[in-house]
Amino acid sequence: MSGAHIGLADFERLRERRANEPGAIADALAARRRRSMTDGRRLFIVAADHPARGALRIGSEALAMADRYDLLERLACALSRPGVDGVLGTPDIIEDLALLGLLDDKVVVGSMNRGGLRGAVFEMDDRFTSYDVEGVLRDGLDAVKTLLRVNLADAGSAATIEANARAVTAAAASRLPIMVEPFMSEWRDGRIVNDLTPAAVMTSIAIAAGLGSTSAYTWLKLPVVDEMERVMAATTLPTLLLGGESQTGLDGQLERWERALALPGVRGLMVGRSLIYPHGGDVAAAVDAAAALVHGRTIGPGAKIGAGA
Repeated sequence: MSGAHIGLADFERLRERRANEPGAIADALAARRRRSMTDGRRLFIVAADHPARGALRIGSEALAMADRYDLLERLACALSRPGVDGVLGTPDIIEDLALLGLLDDKVVVGSMNRGGLRGAVFEMDDRFTSYDVEGVLRDGLDAVKTLLRVNLADAGSAATIEANARAVTAAAASRLPIMVEPFMSEWRDGRIVNDLTPAAVMTSIAIAAGLGSTSAYTWLKLPVVDEMERVMAATTLPTLLLGGESQTGLDGQLERWERALALPGVRGLMVGRSLIYPHGGDVAAAVDAAAALVHGRTIGPGAKIGAGA
């Protein structure tokens, strides 16, 4: 892992400030240099909101994301790379990054609903247990993000849909961009599985786009699936592509992202685990390859960087 390095002294100061100077968090957030999210440029945002939902697994490692110091080092590396525009996280992660001085000139997105814990019987009742609009405005963040998994066979989805609609309305009332990540989902062998067929993704888009009293500030966060031309024809809303865990390896993902980034309406990438925890451990190389796609340098099939994600 190359790039910015956080030392033991940085972590010691972080712990001391959290224990003895809780007001330093607000001060650090207020002092950060902000940048616009809606200035016409593409966006490349790294996502790190998985732990709060109990989603700590990377591949075969069940607790890969449990080590907070390792995660912060990986995020510091990613945020130091040219072309990385920002980060998505829950308050604990965003506040750690702010205290470490890593958020200047970055787009910062607050994650809202983390209550649908992975593997829980109530997973589809995805409560809003993290940021709210008021907290994001208080901290001077630039956008919020919400997860909308719709399971037609699970009544818990009704509360989640309603909560998402309220969040869209509240964000728009404050002129705050809100990124909605929709899926059609189902229980399968005791776990939630997202349907990634083009028809299901287009259906999820239709549901997400209609949420709230206005869609003026709504963005979408969508998976890259087959027939992306048809999928992107289902919306006029600005869209970021998500990453997720890959079955084809990072090289395969890069090629799919490259094609999808050329489609109308696609405004960039918001990717987490496949870049923060790449196969082989070279965070900088994985992030640089994705940044090159977002910001205009073509990476073709011959530009291999590793064997998996």
